[in-house]
Amino acid sequence: MSRTSRELLVEVVGHLDAMHRHLERGAIDDETVADAVSLRLAAAIDALHRGAPELTTDLFGNEWPVIWGMRNRIAHGYAWINIETVKATVDEDLPAVEAAVRVLLDSLHDGDEA
Repeated sequence: MSRTSRELLVEVVGHLDAMHRHLERGAIDDETVADAVSLRLAAAIDALHRGAPELTTDLFGNEWPVIWGMRNRIAHGYAWINIETVKATVDEDLPAVEAAVRVLLDSLHDGDEA
């Protein structure tokens, strides 16, 4: 069964909220925090990717390939992920992405699609 855009956005917000809780426990320079933040960030991006193409296009336009590229760097980095890249993404790029996701989620009701 396919999930609605709303269900996927709820999942994304859950990952982002968990990521923020990890950051409240310590700095991203801490290896454990960095791993947790990286995995939650990748999971949030994966959840967005499972939606209809219009979901990511409507939210992010031409920026989506860059966002998906970040997921690939995390997912395929295996033993080494450049934590400075993750930190820059969280500090500089994520606020706008998260805001767009939350605005769209707030505008949807059960059964609505993006």
